[in-house]
Amino acid sequence: MSVLCIGEALIDMICTDKGSSLSDGQNFLKKPGGAPTNVAAAIGALGGSVALSAKVGNDPFGKQLNQVMSEFNVNTQHVHLDSNHFTTFAFVSLMLDGERDFVFNRGADAELTVAEVSQIDLTQTTIIHFGSATAFLDGPLNAAYYHLLEAAKNAGKTISFDPNYRHLLFGDKQESFIKQSWIYLKQAHFTKLSDEEAMLITGKSSLEDAAADLLANIPGVFTITLGKDGTLLGLEGKTYIIPSIQIKPTDTTGAGDAFVGAVLYQLDNASLNPSNLGFDGWNKIIQNANKAGARTCEYMGAMEAFKHLNNSIFN
Repeated sequence: MSVLCIGEALIDMICTDKGSSLSDGQNFLKKPGGAPTNVAAAIGALGGSVALSAKVGNDPFGKQLNQVMSEFNVNTQHVHLDSNHFTTFAFVSLMLDGERDFVFNRGADAELTVAEVSQIDLTQTTIIHFGSATAFLDGPLNAAYYHLLEAAKNAGKTISFDPNYRHLLFGDKQESFIKQSWIYLKQAHFTKLSDEEAMLITGKSSLEDAAADLLANIPGVFTITLGKDGTLLGLEGKTYIIPSIQIKPTDTTGAGDAFVGAVLYQLDNASLNPSNLGFDGWNKIIQNANKAGARTCEYMGAMEAFKHLNNSIFN
């Protein structure tokens, strides 16, 4: 398990009545999800060695999540079944303006403990990915996250971070999200953000100012995904725009996770040090990751998209 992903594993209930709000929608499609779970599946689909650390309910939905991860060749020995809490659900509706209507019903994902992540043998990992989303909320998972971050630092592992901000999750806890994000930003060798997250976390009103603030304040390489316009790469005091490919989108769910998965797969597969790559190395990695993210948008649901994801898209 060269790459270890930690965080929430959940069920996405996707409203198939396109353009309807969750209150108006009548038909829903059940899909396994969760940001770090998606990243793990994307790495597995590309042929990488990857494990997931998470907690799900000891119920049909948790068992389905485990089964799906196994089908993507993700190591699930650190996915724990909880008999006291139901699997977490995320209800998602795709609006006509491209925005997504979210409601979370949180359950077992919050309950992953320090004791459980302490069981992980880090000598078997090279990269540890923190895809925060629910991990910055209250609960045992928060402490487990920080414990693993400290262990990763002490063991000299490559640290990857994606804040995955969701307004409906954090509400009046936005300042806590920002404060915790900076802790991980300053430790990460690679960070992926959206343009919204970059401006929120830095407190800047433009993408350019946000990127400049990140260049000045974090030591690692960072990317800011820009949808069809590609990706902004922050590297060695400079920023670059790496273009994406043109596609006809169906659903953007999981595109960012596929992007991250493709980056981590390439770093791990070629035993690359993120700090020593230079622009040429990162340009190739980001071009390939842009392809993975774009191709994911051609299918409904992240896991369905990942069934069509393999490393031949890099050619």
